[in-house]
Amino acid sequence: MKNLSKNNGKGFALITTVVIIMSFSLIITLAFSSLVLNERQLTKNFVKSLKNYYIAEGGIEDILLRNNTNIELPVSNPSSLNIGEGTATRYVGDIIAGTREIISEGNIDGYIRKVSVVATIAATGISFHYGAQVGDGGMEMESNSKIKGNVFSNGNVVNISEAFGAGFNITDDIIVANNGKKIEWLWVGGNATVHTCKDCNIAGDLTYVSGPPWGDEGTPGNCVAGGGLKTLPNQIDPLPMPISDEQINNWKDEANCNNNPSCIYVGDYTVGVGETKSLGPQQITGNLTVSNNATLIITGTIYVTQDIIIGNNATIRLDSGYGSTSGVIISDGKINISPGVILQGSGEIGSYIMLLSTNSSLDISSPAIDVENNAEGAVFYTSDGLIRLRNNMKVREVVGYKIYLDNNAEVEYEVGLQDVSFSSGPSGGWKVISWKEVE
Repeated sequence: MKNLSKNNGKGFALITTVVIIMSFSLIITLAFSSLVLNERQLTKNFVKSLKNYYIAEGGIEDILLRNNTNIELPVSNPSSLNIGEGTATRYVGDIIAGTREIISEGNIDGYIRKVSVVATIAATGISFHYGAQVGDGGMEMESNSKIKGNVFSNGNVVNISEAFGAGFNITDDIIVANNGKKIEWLWVGGNATVHTCKDCNIAGDLTYVSGPPWGDEGTPGNCVAGGGLKTLPNQIDPLPMPISDEQINNWKDEANCNNNPSCIYVGDYTVGVGETKSLGPQQITGNLTVSNNATLIITGTIYVTQDIIIGNNATIRLDSGYGSTSGVIISDGKINISPGVILQGSGEIGSYIMLLSTNSSLDISSPAIDVENNAEGAVFYTSDGLIRLRNNMKVREVVGYKIYLDNNAEVEYEVGLQDVSFSSGPSGGWKVISWKEVE
């Protein structure tokens, strides 16, 4: 009987031990299973979160692609885009000072991640260091015409009136490159550096080329220099034009959206009397006419294959979306600007509008660019032709192969033109300046 009791006790202890071990095993198994399930859920949530981030990025990239390829933005704001099993909801901000914020929310089953991008209008920097930069054709001025700024010319600069008017013809410095070139009958407020000087009054120093002695030496002529005379032993090197043919062609491509038919207008385009129209980017295969008292708002680069005619008291200005960047209108023909025309940038400091002609006419009665009385503003540029600025008009900058200033015409250079950025406008290319995830 004693042995039976001992065996029963041992059996009970064994059963108890087994039960305890099985309980611990069950607890461990349940804990491990719970851990695995939690880890699996965390992994699923992580994958969803990662997918949402990429969906949000995809929504941003779609908007940027539309901006940079001239595809219309979605009509609604916010707008939705289905990407895989989720949706990107995009919020496109207004253009302020040439920048805009785009926010995109990636959403799968209520799990949301947001990405914010700040983009600015892509632009090309061009530097205009002089109030007037002139090519080999040189510059002719009438007595009371004036450049308020510096002048650099590869050709002669001459006051054809052969008389000093009221005040300086050039308020600051003038440099004329190339041996054999001259300044004549000018009243200069700064320094003059030139091969030969004739009959000029110079407030500062006159530096002329004295050699080398094989027939190329210049002379100070009858010039009076308040700062004294200096000499150079060698030729003054010419400067290339500040805008290359390649850049001009790039702007033409911007205008026609790389030969996209939607950006090419076939025939003549006219803004009627008193009308207001917005235009750009656009290539026009005929003439562009902005009639009397009309307003043309530039929303992108414009390229006109023939002439541009701007009527009396018309206004051409950049869309406010240009911000602090500048815009360009190009013509392969001639540009004629009538009296009273106003040419404006976006309204922000540092924004200008440039009218550029590739026409090669040097005829003073029918030049590549003809700016008539009382016109204001803008930068004028010819790569191969003549710019004529007529009586009582004022511009910001003039660059041309040859330039002619009528009596009382004035160029008033602005310091901001030393580093001006030309863009294709708010409907053109955008450059990302900030990309981050937000809450």
